[in-house]
Amino acid sequence: MKYVFILTLLVVAAAAGLWLTAVVIRWNDNMTQTPRIMPGERVFSMPAGVVPRGGEMTIPREQRDIAAKRPNPVKSSPGSVALGRERYVTFCVPCHGSEAKGGTTGPVATKFIPTPDLTNAELQRQRTDGYWHSYIVVGGAVMPAYGEALSSHEAWHIVNYLRSVAQK
Repeated sequence: MKYVFILTLLVVAAAAGLWLTAVVIRWNDNMTQTPRIMPGERVFSMPAGVVPRGGEMTIPREQRDIAAKRPNPVKSSPGSVALGRERYVTFCVPCHGSEAKGGTTGPVATKFIPTPDLTNAELQRQRTDGYWHSYIVVGGAVMPAYGEALSSHEAWHIVNYLRSVAQK
């Protein structure tokens, strides 16, 4: 009888040990320590040729000459310019500076290639609204693409803002 009691205690101790091991593993490997994706943290590219609902087809960087021929569908108005300025401050100021003068006026631009003066009248004459929009949405040689952070409509507002700050 003594051996049956000891055997029963060993079985109960082994079961308790397994249960405790499971609790420790779950405690150490819980959801607070697993990788998670926060909004805006990772950007997954859309499959080629897909257009989001309410969106419009993005013309690839290689076809910038086609994109440059697109007219601006957003009429320039004080509201459009104000919204464009808000988006400019959020996305463009770090490199192009708060007055769009370029060079190394932006805090990030001091570490990279100096950016162009977006208020330059000659540069503004050379570039169409479609060109600016394409550059904002799909990026350029050094400039990152903001097509997944901004809607196409918001990019057109930024174009209106850039036209409003052009030197006369």
